[in-house]
Amino acid sequence: MTNTLEIDDDLMDRIESHRDEGQSPEEFVAELVAMYETEGTFLQEGYSE
Repeated sequence: MTNTLEIDDDLMDRIESHRDEGQSPEEFVAELVAMYETEGTFLQEGYSE
């Protein structure tokens, strides 16, 4: 099953700026979800609770 997700232009620009060369937006989002599932949270460099 395929679902469609609509995102605004600003978010798409942000995604485009972070993708690796040849990486599709779908692959980028899948990588983010996998990191979240593994770590339980997204980490930012220099950030700690």
